[in-house]
Amino acid sequence: MNKPSIILFDGVCNFCNHWVNFIIKRDKKKQFRFASLQSETARRLLANYQYDNKSIDTVILIEEGKIYTHSTAAIRICKKLSGAWPLLYWLIIFPRFIRDWQYKFVAKRRYAWFGKSETCRIPSAGEKELFLD
Repeated sequence: MNKPSIILFDGVCNFCNHWVNFIIKRDKKKQFRFASLQSETARRLLANYQYDNKSIDTVILIEEGKIYTHSTAAIRICKKLSGAWPLLYWLIIFPRFIRDWQYKFVAKRRYAWFGKSETCRIPSAGEKELFLD
């Protein structure tokens, strides 16, 4: 069995939490594990990869020993989901600077558009096995 991919997300962002719920619902093979970027687990993981994440402006995917961020992370996540979502992987053909420009446009406005929670997401009893912290 393959080692699960790890998704690090902004735990206080309502949009990011919706995205995590979306992934969990469509991850039929339980290929992903989650941790908030605000957690000690995320800090340790990122330090192991010598990745400095000073601002929490991207989802981070750790997969097969590599780190992916911004649009590349989102596209690679979609590739593993059930349903038609893997079809979005074709977007990878566009240059990263174009994809990331669109990603960052939404990321900069996510709190204004979707709101922010006071605390990080707490997994339900059925989700606890999917979260690293």
